[in-house]
Amino acid sequence: MISQYENNRTFARDALQGGPRSAGITSESLVQIMWRGRWLILLATILAVAAAVVYLVKATPIYSSTSRIYVEQSGPKIFSETETSVMTQSKNYLYTQSELLKSTPIVAAVLDVPGIAQMKTLAGVDNSIAYLKKELDVSVGKKDDIISLSFNSPYPAEAAQLINEAVDSYITYHATRKRSTSAEVLKILQSEKTKRGKELTEKLTTMLDFKKENEALAFEGSRGNIVITRLERLSQELTEAQLATIESKSAYESVGEMVSDPVKLKQFIEAQRARGIYVSTDSAKASLRSKLDQLELRRADRRRQLKSSHPAVMALETEIAHVKAQIADLDAEFARAQLAVAEQQYVSAKKKEGQIAKYHNEQRKQALDLNEQLAQYTILQSDWEQTRRLCDILDERIKELNVTEDVGALNISILEVARAADKPSEPEKAACLAKALIMGFMLGIGLALLRDWMDHRLHSAEEISAVLNLPILGVVPSMPRRLSIADRGQKVHKDSDSPVAEAYRTIRTAVFFGAPKNQAKTILVTSPAPADGKTTLVSNLAIAMAQAGQKTLIIDGDFRKPMQQKIFNVNHGDVGLSSTLAGITTSGEAIRPTEIEGLELLPCGASVPNPSELLNSDGFAQLLEILSDRYDRVIIDSPPVMPVTDAQILAAICDVTLLVLRAKKSTRKTSQQAKDGLSSVGAHILGALVNDVQGNGRYGYYNGYGRNGKKKTGNREPAAGVRRTVVSPSRMAKDSRWRTPLMKT
Repeated sequence: MISQYENNRTFARDALQGGPRSAGITSESLVQIMWRGRWLILLATILAVAAAVVYLVKATPIYSSTSRIYVEQSGPKIFSETETSVMTQSKNYLYTQSELLKSTPIVAAVLDVPGIAQMKTLAGVDNSIAYLKKELDVSVGKKDDIISLSFNSPYPAEAAQLINEAVDSYITYHATRKRSTSAEVLKILQSEKTKRGKELTEKLTTMLDFKKENEALAFEGSRGNIVITRLERLSQELTEAQLATIESKSAYESVGEMVSDPVKLKQFIEAQRARGIYVSTDSAKASLRSKLDQLELRRADRRRQLKSSHPAVMALETEIAHVKAQIADLDAEFARAQLAVAEQQYVSAKKKEGQIAKYHNEQRKQALDLNEQLAQYTILQSDWEQTRRLCDILDERIKELNVTEDVGALNISILEVARAADKPSEPEKAACLAKALIMGFMLGIGLALLRDWMDHRLHSAEEISAVLNLPILGVVPSMPRRLSIADRGQKVHKDSDSPVAEAYRTIRTAVFFGAPKNQAKTILVTSPAPADGKTTLVSNLAIAMAQAGQKTLIIDGDFRKPMQQKIFNVNHGDVGLSSTLAGITTSGEAIRPTEIEGLELLPCGASVPNPSELLNSDGFAQLLEILSDRYDRVIIDSPPVMPVTDAQILAAICDVTLLVLRAKKSTRKTSQQAKDGLSSVGAHILGALVNDVQGNGRYGYYNGYGRNGKKKTGNREPAAGVRRTVVSPSRMAKDSRWRTPLMKT
């Protein structure tokens, strides 16, 4: 069961932080990191923009000139459209032309133009051809067939002239090559036509002379030789019969393979229905299917009324099995019938093929028996026909070339002539400045993140709470460095209306409500490292408690560096805690009063060589028990946790422990180690306190009262025996008098 002490601690935590805090460490947001490194980001951005401005001032302006041309896909027609469909695809053709524009012949022709080689753009260039091929930008439109040529140069007039000369050189090259190609093709075709014409005349003369010399060719009618015509007809019939045999054989083999699959066989038969040769058992099978459906319905009805073992049900099962067997027999018979039909069809086709082959062979023998003159005449006639067709094709191609020979120069259209640019294209001032601004900003963010990653200090109350898993009991504003130790240590007494005093009173309230009075009488105040401000916090917190009516005692347990006697200007000599524990003086003699009513001080006394052993003695524990009975609150100032073990020893015997952290000084590692060290000895850590906060930072802020003239809170806690009013967490959240620096409304 959770003790009342733990319940009160949980209540105080939730009340002071606006509700239960989720477990785990939460990282700071990027906005917070950027705000913390805002000057670094601003500096990086300014430097980047300044570098961009310097670059823009010193950079040589580059001017770009562009020309756009349209290249038509036309040329000598040597092949048919089907043959050239792949060779003349738009994209392939245009990309070929774009590469041709950057080719060495075109670039070399540009450099041959008078005045081009002496341009300033080419000054100092060793290989002008390679330079122009590299710098000349040729691109094909994505949504059109337009080719764009661009060139960049510090001299706008020269850039425009180079582009225009490149386009002119390309047009000249293309036109010259077009005419040259057409002339060469026409010359070849005309030469071939003359040769084939002579050959055609010679073959025709030979054929006519041969026919006159051989009268036996009288068997040849208007449609050709009768024997040859019949042989050709039989040859066609034989070919068709062979194809029919192959088809019927394939059908027969397919039916044989599909006999085991009636569904596939039926699909095949439906495809052959047009031929009219099939055997069908659909009517008988449909009758059996209908009978099977009726029997299955009757069986279903019987099963709802009778058991499966009933004779009537079993009789129906037998009859259903018999009908299924009949259907299977019909399917088998259907398959065999279809196979028989396919086989008969195959045999008939094969027989027909044999007969036609027989007649073909007989007619072939008759044709072979014809005289040699007829065969030679047929050969001569075939050669003449072939030569005549070739001559006709050559005539058509020559006519087309004669029409298109002189239109090669019209294949290229200049849509846009290159002109000298008025404004430089590079560097782009707006884009350069925008990029510099973005890059500088991103670089600044990166540096801020790097600095934050390398900075292990705790930068916010949320981070402290998340790292240490402790509530923040209060936040103490920074005090001027010019104040003396006494003024800083008695700030609540000497300047009670200041925000610092109000902060300490807020801490006092958090301690009062964080644990019951009888369970938080001895309070240890420590810190992870030296110079965290714990001594100042001890004195001011003790003053605030004394002003609230609590009889309070400060024990200076820091034998290494005692400071409380300097704060309260107490001249103790060698009398103090060390002399009391040594038995030299009593506690009453060692305790010194202060000028604050209800507050007394037990200084550390003379220095001792072994303070840890002294604090860990039974005598100190007994003294602390006696003093806790005598005073309402006993606040102990101890050394830091990390350098020595004194704080752990004191935390183990005190009721509660307050861990003091210094803003922008305490690190995650040391704070976590200090908290773990205190927890390892069973210390009851009530919460953490943030000291020396500059302004309204991420550690929160404090709205002081009294100094503004609006309202001044009382600084007295109800005296002992007086009923204390318990304030609910919701009221604490609403009423600014109870609000801590980290509470969220």
